[in-house]
Amino acid sequence: MKVICEKEKILKGINSVINGVASKTTMPILEGILIQTNDNELKLTSYDLEIGIEYIVEAQIEEQGNTVVNAIMFSEIIKRLPSSEIKLTLNDNNLLEIECEGSLYKLATMNPDEFPELPKINVDNSIEIEQTVLKNMIRKTIFAVSTEENRPIFTGCLFEVIENKLNVVAVDGYRLAIKSNNLNGNKNSFSSVIPGKTLNEVNKIISDSFDTVKIGISRNQALFEMENCKIVTRLLDGEFLKYSNTIPQNWETRIKVNKNNIQNCFERISLISASSIEKEKKYPVKIKIEVGKVTISCANQTGDAKEEIFVDTEGKELEIGFNPRFFLDALKAIDDEEVYIEFGTSRSPCIIKPIEDGDYIYMILPIKMKE
Repeated sequence: MKVICEKEKILKGINSVINGVASKTTMPILEGILIQTNDNELKLTSYDLEIGIEYIVEAQIEEQGNTVVNAIMFSEIIKRLPSSEIKLTLNDNNLLEIECEGSLYKLATMNPDEFPELPKINVDNSIEIEQTVLKNMIRKTIFAVSTEENRPIFTGCLFEVIENKLNVVAVDGYRLAIKSNNLNGNKNSFSSVIPGKTLNEVNKIISDSFDTVKIGISRNQALFEMENCKIVTRLLDGEFLKYSNTIPQNWETRIKVNKNNIQNCFERISLISASSIEKEKKYPVKIKIEVGKVTISCANQTGDAKEEIFVDTEGKELEIGFNPRFFLDALKAIDDEEVYIEFGTSRSPCIIKPIEDGDYIYMILPIKMKE
């Protein structure tokens, strides 16, 4: 194998596949990147048996071949080489020679025949969506997936197509985020839960462009296809929350507020909330709603803080407590200048939604306040 490639091109490929490499495994081959040549292309592949990533790099192929090289070592060397042409050669001793200007490195390789094949997916349902739209949908929901492995179904996002609309839903037991987008053409209805880890990798690889990404779904696998990249992942098993039944349809109290004003207020108040000496205790931030005014406060052994902001209010006066991080996650994901925040009672879920973007809803459960 003899290949010549621009550093920037191969480095982009390595960065795209590196997180598909297994970090903890008894199979050393999974710690590697499979390097294959095909005409004037170099294909890089990683696979940890849950997520597989293929990336095509434009290159000058002088001699065909394939090999597997340790991903971390390969990545670190390429990253530090000068911005110039890089020559890769698999020599007679099965060492991968990496040449760039005056630099020469030789890396041990592994047998490419031992590298597991990515699953072949028989797509049952598929959609195409602009990369910038998908990127936005993931950004507005991914933070709400669960990190608790005892409920694996909630460690992913539900991708649901109903009546030519894609809904991406994340829930962790304390909050729920939904972002929707209309699709072109007539699409079959389907739903699948895609691991949050996979969606994080998809979000890193796709661009903020109008280029499309094709999402294919089979019974237990999902496939993301872009112009020069393919991502294969297993789907999560289990029954996802019937989320539409949990979202309040009516409110008793509603405020309309400048998003940046309330976000900055929560960030300052959170300094007190997060500074508790007893780290295991949760100290909620209290919201008190009166006519035309909201008071946000927190108190613990470290100190106390209180801020007032003027808002448009409708409905009843209310006192309610929340985990401030959950509140902030939603506000940071919203791009609109103003938001509605809707409340029921002090024990019922709260809804945060942008005024302009009617396709995004975030729901958060309150924390019981001490009397």
